[in-house]
Amino acid sequence: MTRQLFTLLAILLCAIGFSLGFGVRTLMPAASKPIAGAQKAFAPPPETAIPAGPLGEEVALGRSIFTDTGNAAPDFVGNDLKCSNCHLDAGRRANAAPLWAAYGLYPQFRTKNGHVNTFAERVQECFKYSMNGKAPPAGDRVLVAVESYAAFLATGAPHGVKLTGQGYQKLPKPPSPADYGRGQAVFVATCARCHGADGNGQRSEGQVIFPPLWGPRSYNWGAGMGDLQNAAGFIAANMPQDHPGTLTNQQAWDVAAYIDGKPRPQDPRFTGSVAETRTRYHDTAQSAYGKTVDGVLLGAAAVVR
Repeated sequence: MTRQLFTLLAILLCAIGFSLGFGVRTLMPAASKPIAGAQKAFAPPPETAIPAGPLGEEVALGRSIFTDTGNAAPDFVGNDLKCSNCHLDAGRRANAAPLWAAYGLYPQFRTKNGHVNTFAERVQECFKYSMNGKAPPAGDRVLVAVESYAAFLATGAPHGVKLTGQGYQKLPKPPSPADYGRGQAVFVATCARCHGADGNGQRSEGQVIFPPLWGPRSYNWGAGMGDLQNAAGFIAANMPQDHPGTLTNQQAWDVAAYIDGKPRPQDPRFTGSVAETRTRYHDTAQSAYGKTVDGVLLGAAAVVR
């Protein structure tokens, strides 16, 4: 009897142990399972990896257009900017809207124009708004070359995945609301030496060395950099160019409010009414369009080339 009781007890303990062990295993993930959302930093291929042949020629042309847009694609540019002013290091730098992080996210739906966009259409909008020019038509060699360059930089990147460093840094809200006056002080102390006290940038021997940040030769009101959060994120991560990352969160927001509170070319979607255009396209706290800043109704005055 004793032996039988012992045997039954042993069986019961084994069963309980198995049950508990099974419960633990189902509640605890395996140590080797990757953490959701974790990813390694992506590195685009070096320029020396541009292939030979027709495709490589288009990639190289795309890089030239990207880094010297006004001279390489003059028919589609209406200001003194080039693509690489906002997409730094020829579209390679993380947190400066790198091409390698954007290319694989298309096609995608965009609320800005209310439909699914191809990557080529996204580039067309850059010419229309950021370059204050006109969109290259579908199939134009300028468009094909820029898309080829973007595809090259995205070689090996996963498709449909938001990579670390994509777009601009998303800054937390500042301790105090972004302020035009404080931003002016930051601009004078930190930014004016490159972009000029008047914000018109600097030229040397006919070439633009530092881009204009407002006025007739800068981006228009439809550009992504006209969004306060985009501008603040870009500034915080990348400016001043010789000491990036040295501005405080508050300073980045303030100087963005100053820059984006200045007159610039009209939004190409202008309806004929500043108030209506704001309601339709700029109805957000991140846009100064249609607001009166420093005594100026932004979007009302003609800022021409």
